[in-house]
Amino acid sequence: MAGIAAIVVILGITAVLLFINLPDANAFNMRVERLFVENDTLTGNAEIKLLEILAQSGTAFSDTLASYRFVIFVLLIFATALLVAAVAFLVMLIALNRRMGRIERQGIEVNSLLISRDQKSVYLNDFEFKLTDAALETLSVLAEARMDDEVLSGAEIEGVISGRDPSDCDEAAGATRIKRLRDTLGNQLVSELLVKNIARKGYMLAIDKNVIKMV
Repeated sequence: MAGIAAIVVILGITAVLLFINLPDANAFNMRVERLFVENDTLTGNAEIKLLEILAQSGTAFSDTLASYRFVIFVLLIFATALLVAAVAFLVMLIALNRRMGRIERQGIEVNSLLISRDQKSVYLNDFEFKLTDAALETLSVLAEARMDDEVLSGAEIEGVISGRDPSDCDEAAGATRIKRLRDTLGNQLVSELLVKNIARKGYMLAIDKNVIKMV
């Protein structure tokens, strides 16, 4: 709010200084009037016609300058509104980024995670996710590892699912299964925070193991 108020004050001061330093709209008319007064000997038709043209030009100049003042005023109001909106959006983005950062640091708060193999579904805080067989198998392996406080590498995930020794499995195969699981869950925020990637260690579910149930 202080930043928005400062912007409004600065633009207000700028507007006042600008309008103060703009020439007087009647300046040209005053000069023409002075010519009439100081040159009262100009009585010829040509001289009078010239003075009349000057007087009309002064009026036109006065009207033009008045319209310019109005345009400048409107532009200043528009600029103020844009700056205020920009600052407000910036503050909102900063607040949103901070909130997202707190969520990412704390992980997603899960009160229950129920994996139903029969229904091929996962219930996360009472929200149902339909999974493919491969995604359900991957999530089940991660859930069992989480209940044992284990972190599984991509090769280990592939080994458990395929029934082969992890040394015979490719790390990329397990990483592909994790990616497909995240894609199946759909919501990027949920999937990224639920399935954590721990550098140089592997993958794990970032939830309390006591909330996991498998049926």
